Amino acid sequence: MLSGNTKGRESTQEPRFDYYNHEVPDIDLSDCEFPHVIEIYDFPQEFRTEDLLRVFCSYQKKGFDIKWVDDTHALGVFSSPITARDALGIKHTMVKIRPLSQATRAAKAKARAYAEFLQPAKERPETSAALARRLVISALGVRSKQSKTEREAELKKLQEARERKRLEAKQREDIWEGRDQSAV
Repeated sequence: MLSGNTKGRESTQEPRFDYYNHEVPDIDLSDCEFPHVIEIYDFPQEFRTEDLLRVFCSYQKKGFDIKWVDDTHALGVFSSPITARDALGIKHTMVKIRPLSQATRAAKAKARAYAEFLQPAKERPETSAALARRLVISALGVRSKQSKTEREAELKKLQEARERKRLEAKQREDIWEGRDQSAV
């Protein structure tokens, strides 16, 4: 028991914070943070990934991916901001589209949480089965059924791809360094 003169003096302390009416501040995503991402919304719950891909079929070759937020919201990830801006002009009866900066709180939160997975969609590089074939043949200890001309053609294709990749890297470096492109 506490001792002291407490007769007739009651004091109540008002809380500093009202936790019952707490509102989470809106996530601020500027247009420059994810300019290649748009929100796709207000489509039927029955829609699947294939249905959304059909709506954006003209962008699939340029690089387009879908990340789901919930049953009626998804994020469209494009290969570039220009392509995303172009897609904002699409009019479709079953789907609505808006920039990520105007998206719902859930869509913005998903974009923030999965930022590393929302990098611009890139085309898959050209591949060749030559390495896999060589590894399997050597592991199994069998002879290749591929003719010498087929092997040479495949090797030439790989060398051309390496040269093209090297040239693209050199051009990027030249542009970055401000070197004259006409000399290339």
